[in-house]
Amino acid sequence: MSISSSRPARKAVIPVAGMGTRFLPATKAVPKELLPVVDRPALQYIVEEAARAGLPEVLMVTGRGKAAIEDFFDRTPELEAALEKKGDAARLAAVHESTEVAQVHFVRQGEAQGLGHAVLQAAAFVGDEPFAVLLGDDLIDARDHLLEQMLAVQAEHGGSVIALLDVGRENIDKYGAVAVEPTADGGDVVAVTGLVEKPPVEEAPSSLAIIGRYVLAPEIFEVLRETAPGRGGEIQLTDALATLVERGRPVHGVVFGGRRYDTGDKLDYLKAVVRLAAERDDLGPSFTAFLRDFVTELPAEGASSS
Repeated sequence: MSISSSRPARKAVIPVAGMGTRFLPATKAVPKELLPVVDRPALQYIVEEAARAGLPEVLMVTGRGKAAIEDFFDRTPELEAALEKKGDAARLAAVHESTEVAQVHFVRQGEAQGLGHAVLQAAAFVGDEPFAVLLGDDLIDARDHLLEQMLAVQAEHGGSVIALLDVGRENIDKYGAVAVEPTADGGDVVAVTGLVEKPPVEEAPSSLAIIGRYVLAPEIFEVLRETAPGRGGEIQLTDALATLVERGRPVHGVVFGGRRYDTGDKLDYLKAVVRLAAERDDLGPSFTAFLRDFVTELPAEGASSS
Protein backbone atom coordinates (compact mmCIF):
# COMPACT_ATOMS: atom_id res chain seq x y z
CA MET A 1 0.00 0.00 0.00
CA SER A 2 1.50 3.36 -0.97
CA ILE A 3 1.92 6.14 1.55
CA SER A 4 1.50 9.50 -0.14
CA SER A 5 3.51 12.39 1.23
CA SER A 6 1.35 15.31 2.36
CA ARG A 7 4.22 17.73 1.81
CA PRO A 8 6.24 17.72 -1.40
CA ALA A 9 9.97 18.31 -1.22
CA ARG A 10 10.96 21.93 -1.89
CA LYS A 11 14.52 22.07 -0.60
CA ALA A 12 17.89 20.60 -1.52
CA VAL A 13 21.02 20.14 0.56
CA ILE A 14 24.48 20.03 -1.01
CA PRO A 15 27.43 19.10 1.27
CA VAL A 16 30.57 20.93 0.10
CA ALA A 17 32.89 20.77 3.11
CA GLY A 18 35.31 18.17 1.72
CA MET A 19 38.98 19.08 1.31
CA GLY A 20 39.35 17.80 -2.26
CA THR A 21 42.65 16.06 -1.59
CA ARG A 22 42.48 14.05 -4.84
CA PHE A 23 42.90 17.29 -6.80
CA LEU A 24 45.83 18.76 -4.90
CA PRO A 25 47.64 21.07 -5.44
CA ALA A 26 44.85 22.86 -7.35
CA THR A 27 42.50 22.60 -4.38
CA LYS A 28 44.92 24.33 -2.03
CA ALA A 29 43.34 27.60 -3.17
CA VAL A 30 40.22 26.61 -5.15
CA PRO A 31 37.42 24.47 -3.67
CA LYS A 32 37.10 21.28 -5.70
CA GLU A 33 33.43 22.08 -6.29
CA LEU A 34 34.46 25.18 -8.28
CA LEU A 35 36.82 23.38 -10.64
CA PRO A 36 35.44 24.10 -14.12
CA VAL A 37 33.69 21.48 -16.22
CA VAL A 38 34.17 23.26 -19.56
CA ASP A 39 33.23 26.79 -18.45
CA ARG A 40 30.98 26.26 -15.44
CA PRO A 41 31.92 24.93 -12.01
CA ALA A 42 30.75 21.41 -11.27
CA LEU A 43 28.69 22.86 -8.42
CA GLN A 44 26.66 25.05 -10.75
CA TYR A 45 25.52 21.97 -12.66
CA ILE A 46 24.32 20.48 -9.35
CA VAL A 47 22.36 23.58 -8.35
CA GLU A 48 20.79 23.76 -11.82
CA GLU A 49 19.72 20.12 -11.47
CA ALA A 50 17.97 20.88 -8.17
CA ALA A 51 16.21 23.90 -9.65
CA ARG A 52 15.08 21.92 -12.72
CA ALA A 53 13.55 19.31 -10.41
CA GLY A 54 11.45 21.96 -8.66
CA LEU A 55 13.66 22.57 -5.60
CA PRO A 56 14.14 26.36 -5.54
CA GLU A 57 15.83 26.56 -2.13
CA VAL A 58 19.33 25.13 -1.74
CA LEU A 59 21.46 24.84 1.39
CA MET A 60 25.19 24.32 1.04
CA VAL A 61 26.95 22.78 4.02
CA THR A 62 30.41 24.35 3.89
CA GLY A 63 33.60 24.35 5.92
CA ARG A 64 36.84 26.26 6.25
CA GLY A 65 38.41 27.36 2.99
CA LYS A 66 35.10 27.40 1.11
CA ALA A 67 34.37 31.14 1.09
CA ALA A 68 34.88 31.22 -2.68
CA ILE A 69 31.69 29.15 -3.06
CA GLU A 70 29.66 31.84 -1.33
CA ASP A 71 31.33 34.47 -3.53
CA PHE A 72 30.48 32.52 -6.67
CA PHE A 73 26.75 32.44 -5.95
CA ASP A 74 26.71 36.08 -4.81
CA ARG A 75 26.09 39.09 -7.02
CA THR A 76 29.15 40.88 -8.49
CA PRO A 77 27.95 44.41 -9.29
CA GLU A 78 31.35 45.64 -10.52
CA LEU A 79 31.76 42.76 -12.97
CA GLU A 80 28.17 43.04 -14.13
CA ALA A 81 28.54 46.78 -14.69
CA ALA A 82 31.76 46.28 -16.67
CA LEU A 83 30.16 43.65 -18.91
CA GLU A 84 27.09 45.80 -19.43
CA LYS A 85 29.25 48.78 -20.36
CA LYS A 86 31.10 46.65 -22.94
CA GLY A 87 27.82 45.38 -24.34
CA ASP A 88 28.85 41.78 -23.62
CA ALA A 89 25.33 40.44 -23.25
CA ALA A 90 26.27 36.76 -23.52
CA ARG A 91 28.77 36.80 -20.66
CA LEU A 92 26.50 39.03 -18.58
CA ALA A 93 23.70 36.50 -18.98
CA ALA A 94 26.07 33.70 -17.94
CA VAL A 95 27.03 35.62 -14.79
CA HIS A 96 23.37 36.22 -13.97
CA GLU A 97 22.59 32.51 -14.41
CA SER A 98 24.99 31.55 -11.63
CA THR A 99 23.35 33.94 -9.14
CA GLU A 100 19.70 33.55 -10.15
CA VAL A 101 19.41 29.80 -10.66
CA ALA A 102 18.16 29.21 -7.10
CA GLN A 103 17.98 30.78 -3.67
CA VAL A 104 21.22 29.56 -2.13
CA HIS A 105 21.85 29.48 1.63
CA PHE A 106 24.96 28.45 3.58
CA VAL A 107 25.74 26.82 6.90
CA ARG A 108 29.14 25.80 8.30
CA GLN A 109 29.71 22.21 9.33
CA GLY A 110 32.42 23.20 11.78
CA GLU A 111 34.10 19.82 12.17
CA ALA A 112 33.94 17.30 9.33
CA GLN A 113 32.47 14.14 10.84
CA GLY A 114 31.09 12.43 7.77
CA LEU A 115 28.21 12.76 5.33
CA GLY A 116 25.60 11.97 7.98
CA HIS A 117 26.93 14.77 10.17
CA ALA A 118 26.87 17.17 7.20
CA VAL A 119 23.23 16.31 6.47
CA LEU A 120 22.37 16.82 10.14
CA GLN A 121 23.47 20.46 9.86
CA ALA A 122 20.48 21.02 7.56
CA ALA A 123 17.83 20.15 10.17
CA ALA A 124 16.79 23.73 10.94
CA PHE A 125 16.73 24.66 7.24
CA VAL A 126 14.66 21.65 6.20
CA GLY A 127 12.15 21.51 9.03
CA ASP A 128 9.45 18.83 8.93
CA GLU A 129 9.32 18.00 5.23
CA PRO A 130 11.12 15.71 2.78
CA PHE A 131 14.22 17.07 1.09
CA ALA A 132 16.86 16.12 -1.45
CA VAL A 133 20.59 15.65 -0.90
CA LEU A 134 22.87 16.04 -3.92
CA LEU A 135 26.56 15.21 -3.66
CA GLY A 136 28.78 17.56 -5.62
CA ASP A 137 31.07 14.89 -7.10
CA ASP A 138 28.26 13.28 -9.10
CA LEU A 139 27.06 15.08 -12.21
CA ILE A 140 23.88 13.65 -13.71
CA ASP A 141 23.32 14.56 -17.35
CA ALA A 142 20.53 17.13 -17.72
CA ARG A 143 18.78 14.83 -20.20
CA ASP A 144 18.39 12.10 -17.56
CA HIS A 145 15.71 13.07 -15.05
CA LEU A 146 16.90 10.97 -12.13
CA LEU A 147 16.09 13.43 -9.36
CA GLU A 148 12.63 14.12 -10.79
CA GLN A 149 11.89 10.39 -10.79
CA MET A 150 13.13 10.03 -7.21
CA LEU A 151 10.92 12.90 -6.06
CA ALA A 152 7.92 11.26 -7.76
CA VAL A 153 8.65 7.92 -6.02
CA GLN A 154 8.91 9.68 -2.66
CA ALA A 155 5.67 11.58 -3.24
CA GLU A 156 3.87 8.30 -3.99
CA HIS A 157 5.37 6.02 -1.33
CA GLY A 158 6.63 8.38 1.37
CA GLY A 159 9.76 7.53 3.32
CA SER A 160 13.17 7.94 1.69
CA VAL A 161 14.51 7.22 -1.79
CA ILE A 162 18.10 6.62 -2.85
CA ALA A 163 19.75 6.48 -6.27
CA LEU A 164 21.42 3.18 -7.17
CA LEU A 165 23.90 2.17 -9.85
CA ASP A 166 25.13 -1.30 -10.78
CA VAL A 167 28.91 -0.90 -10.45
CA GLY A 168 29.80 -4.58 -10.74
CA ARG A 169 30.61 -6.76 -7.77
CA GLU A 170 34.35 -6.15 -8.20
CA ASN A 171 33.87 -2.43 -7.42
CA ILE A 172 31.21 -2.56 -4.73
CA ASP A 173 33.69 -2.28 -1.85
CA LYS A 174 34.17 1.40 -2.78
CA TYR A 175 30.49 2.25 -2.20
CA GLY A 176 27.55 1.85 0.09
CA ALA A 177 25.83 -1.37 -1.05
CA VAL A 178 22.19 -2.41 -0.79
CA ALA A 179 20.00 -5.48 -0.67
CA VAL A 180 16.78 -5.00 -2.62
CA GLU A 181 13.46 -6.59 -3.55
CA PRO A 182 11.27 -5.85 -6.58
CA THR A 183 8.19 -3.66 -6.14
CA ALA A 184 4.78 -3.44 -7.76
CA ASP A 185 6.14 -0.43 -9.64
CA GLY A 186 8.47 -2.82 -11.45
CA GLY A 187 11.37 -1.77 -13.63
CA ASP A 188 13.95 0.42 -11.97
CA VAL A 189 12.09 1.07 -8.69
CA VAL A 190 13.06 -1.36 -5.91
CA ALA A 191 12.47 -1.72 -2.18
CA VAL A 192 15.63 -1.50 -0.10
CA THR A 193 15.85 -4.22 2.55
CA GLY A 194 19.38 -3.61 3.83
CA LEU A 195 22.37 -1.28 3.49
CA VAL A 196 26.06 -1.58 4.35
CA GLU A 197 28.86 0.94 3.85
CA LYS A 198 31.82 -0.25 1.70
CA PRO A 199 31.51 -3.97 2.39
CA PRO A 200 34.18 -6.50 1.43
CA VAL A 201 33.37 -7.80 -2.05
CA GLU A 202 32.54 -11.28 -0.77
CA GLU A 203 30.08 -9.86 1.81
CA ALA A 204 28.27 -7.36 -0.42
CA PRO A 205 24.51 -8.00 -0.64
CA SER A 206 24.48 -7.02 -4.34
CA SER A 207 26.40 -5.04 -6.94
CA LEU A 208 24.01 -2.09 -6.57
CA ALA A 209 25.79 0.94 -5.13
CA ILE A 210 24.39 4.11 -3.61
CA ILE A 211 25.33 7.14 -5.70
CA GLY A 212 25.09 10.79 -4.79
CA ARG A 213 21.36 11.49 -4.92
CA TYR A 214 18.93 11.06 -2.02
CA VAL A 215 15.38 12.16 -1.23
CA LEU A 216 15.03 11.84 2.52
CA ALA A 217 12.17 11.91 4.98
CA PRO A 218 12.71 14.41 7.83
CA GLU A 219 12.79 11.53 10.33
CA ILE A 220 16.38 10.99 9.15
CA PHE A 221 17.50 13.78 11.47
CA GLU A 222 16.33 12.00 14.62
CA VAL A 223 18.09 8.84 13.48
CA LEU A 224 21.31 10.70 12.62
CA ARG A 225 21.40 12.21 16.13
CA GLU A 226 21.38 8.66 17.49
CA THR A 227 23.86 7.23 14.98
CA ALA A 228 27.31 6.47 16.37
CA PRO A 229 30.40 7.01 14.22
CA GLY A 230 30.87 4.07 11.89
CA ARG A 231 33.33 3.30 9.12
CA GLY A 232 36.26 5.73 9.17
CA GLY A 233 35.15 7.12 12.53
CA GLU A 234 32.47 9.19 10.76
CA ILE A 235 28.70 9.44 11.06
CA GLN A 236 27.55 7.57 7.97
CA LEU A 237 24.31 8.43 6.21
CA THR A 238 24.20 4.82 5.02
CA ASP A 239 24.08 3.62 8.65
CA ALA A 240 21.16 5.93 9.41
CA LEU A 241 19.27 4.68 6.36
CA ALA A 242 19.96 1.11 7.47
CA THR A 243 18.36 1.96 10.82
CA LEU A 244 15.25 3.25 9.04
CA VAL A 245 15.00 -0.03 7.13
CA GLU A 246 15.40 -2.02 10.36
CA ARG A 247 12.56 -0.01 11.90
CA GLY A 248 10.29 -0.87 9.01
CA ARG A 249 10.28 2.58 7.47
CA PRO A 250 9.95 2.68 3.66
CA VAL A 251 13.19 3.14 1.76
CA HIS A 252 13.07 2.77 -2.02
CA GLY A 253 15.78 2.79 -4.63
CA VAL A 254 15.79 4.01 -8.21
CA VAL A 255 18.28 2.06 -10.32
CA PHE A 256 19.92 4.57 -12.64
CA GLY A 257 20.96 3.61 -16.15
CA GLY A 258 21.72 7.04 -17.58
CA ARG A 259 24.72 9.32 -17.93
CA ARG A 260 26.69 10.06 -14.76
CA TYR A 261 30.04 11.82 -14.44
CA ASP A 262 32.19 11.40 -11.31
CA THR A 263 34.04 14.71 -11.04
CA GLY A 264 35.71 13.61 -7.81
CA ASP A 265 38.01 11.27 -9.75
CA LYS A 266 40.70 12.77 -12.00
CA LEU A 267 40.16 10.44 -14.94
CA ASP A 268 36.37 10.68 -14.79
CA TYR A 269 36.64 14.45 -14.41
CA LEU A 270 38.57 14.62 -17.68
CA LYS A 271 36.02 12.34 -19.35
CA ALA A 272 33.21 14.62 -18.17
CA VAL A 273 34.91 17.70 -19.62
CA VAL A 274 35.48 15.97 -22.97
CA ARG A 275 31.96 14.54 -23.23
CA LEU A 276 30.16 17.73 -22.26
CA ALA A 277 32.37 19.92 -24.45
CA ALA A 278 31.86 17.62 -27.44
CA GLU A 279 28.09 17.98 -27.12
CA ARG A 280 28.08 21.78 -26.97
CA ASP A 281 26.72 23.58 -30.02
CA ASP A 282 29.38 26.29 -29.74
CA LEU A 283 32.37 24.02 -29.08
CA GLY A 284 31.36 20.57 -30.27
CA PRO A 285 32.07 20.68 -34.01
CA SER A 286 35.57 22.14 -33.68
CA PHE A 287 36.42 20.16 -30.57
CA THR A 288 35.35 16.79 -31.97
CA ALA A 289 37.31 17.49 -35.18
CA PHE A 290 40.37 18.12 -33.02
CA LEU A 291 39.75 14.94 -31.04
CA ARG A 292 39.55 12.83 -34.19
CA ASP A 293 42.85 14.21 -35.46
CA PHE A 294 44.45 13.86 -32.04
CA VAL A 295 43.40 10.24 -31.64
CA THR A 296 44.75 9.27 -35.06
CA GLU A 297 48.14 10.73 -34.13
CA LEU A 298 48.37 8.76 -30.87
CA PRO A 299 50.91 5.93 -30.91
CA ALA A 300 49.52 2.42 -30.69
CA GLU A 301 49.29 0.99 -27.19
CA GLY A 302 52.73 -0.13 -26.08
CA ALA A 303 54.49 1.75 -28.86
CA SER A 304 57.10 4.42 -28.15
CA SER A 305 55.96 8.02 -28.57
CA SER A 306 59.47 9.19 -29.51
